[in-house]
Amino acid sequence: MNRVAPLIALTLAGCVSLDPQYVRPDPAIPASWPVGDPYLRQSEAILPALTYQDIFRDPRLQTLIEQSLANNSDLQVAAANIVAAREQYHIQRAQRLPEVDASTGVNAVGNDNGSGVVAQYTAGVGIPSFEVDLFGRIGSLTRADLNRYLATEAGARATRLTLIGDVAIAWLNYAADRSMLQISEQTAASAEKSVWLTRARLEGGIAPRTDLRQAEQILNQARADLANLRTQVAQDVNLLQLLVGAPIEARLLPGSIDEAGTAIGELPAGLSSEVLLRRPDIMQAEYQLLAANAEIGAARAALFPRISLTGLLGLASGSLSGLFNGGSFGWGGADDATYPIFRAGAGRANVRLTQAQRDAAVASYQKAIQTAFREVADALARRATMNDQVRARQAQKEAAADNYMLSEARYREGIDDFLSSLDAQRSSYFAQQTLVTSKLAAATNLVELYRALGGDSLYGSSDSNKQ
Repeated sequence: MNRVAPLIALTLAGCVSLDPQYVRPDPAIPASWPVGDPYLRQSEAILPALTYQDIFRDPRLQTLIEQSLANNSDLQVAAANIVAAREQYHIQRAQRLPEVDASTGVNAVGNDNGSGVVAQYTAGVGIPSFEVDLFGRIGSLTRADLNRYLATEAGARATRLTLIGDVAIAWLNYAADRSMLQISEQTAASAEKSVWLTRARLEGGIAPRTDLRQAEQILNQARADLANLRTQVAQDVNLLQLLVGAPIEARLLPGSIDEAGTAIGELPAGLSSEVLLRRPDIMQAEYQLLAANAEIGAARAALFPRISLTGLLGLASGSLSGLFNGGSFGWGGADDATYPIFRAGAGRANVRLTQAQRDAAVASYQKAIQTAFREVADALARRATMNDQVRARQAQKEAAADNYMLSEARYREGIDDFLSSLDAQRSSYFAQQTLVTSKLAAATNLVELYRALGGDSLYGSSDSNKQ
């Protein structure tokens, strides 16, 4: 027992670690965002704490996002994965402390000489087998499982961020398709009137048959667009229901892109590229790197001896009532050391394997940062010119509508032929559609920028080093 006690004390006091010293890899990206005419001007400030309610301001959209966070099956899977990873960490951490078991028993012996049955009652507590973590193998495995748990948690936040963005974009797509549907309905109504007037002119002998056929082309195009857009609107609702995980109430749906587009707020102008380090997918990659780093320590420690302890304290008595009252006391203990002598190089190969896995994790981490930088830079480039595009499309729509009105009047007065009026109508129809597309792109860009910057993740970039 005197040999065992110091080893237990040493174990509980702490042990060495053979993990490589962790240094965060160089992200291999510029310290600031690209600059120039195509890019939104940015200062080097830190993004303030935001929630999705600060960006997605429409109460209807907020309600849909809240429902999706409560019901979405992908988030439920992510939550279950967090629980599993947390419990795996708890299991591994428990190995750093000895297990204590209790046992009781009775041993009865009888013979044929008439002396009856002799019973022996025993009770004891013991440590079945406890590894002394002198070289930090169990500690390294515990740190690896802790970082895998944190990586799983960060992955769940990434899933949450993706879901919020998907719901917002699906809601905006529905709004844009509703606007497109309204434009097609108006165009179809105008085309029907044009067909009726052209047929009357044909019957009156003042218009050729080709004018009627050309007018019918516009009408049939608008009718085909109507059928397609009705299908698209229904599919937009189906997608929202899938994301939200529940039927969508009509009151939560926008009527047009003009109505929905103003519900998306602008992000602050001051942004530093350091905000990328708090993106949940980048945090997930760094936690995975930390786990791989700890696995190297465990593989190194496996090259050294393993020391295990067993111990037992017990009582024995010939009667159950006397077991704890005068029963004989006994104890026992043993220590065992196992040293890997011949493994055909498997131990060192395992170290090299974990080092290669760490190198792969470094590359994955750097790629995650580089991908994130590109996503933000692309979103900023689009943001800088998006408002100009919308203004230009708005002016184009107004000019096309005015031209169509003038062409119609000139045709009725006999100044221009019907083809000029028809071209003006097509141009007006196209200009209205492209304006809706531009407004959708502008609103969607804000969602993409919110998502690219990590959304409302409030975890600092230095958290991952506090392990």
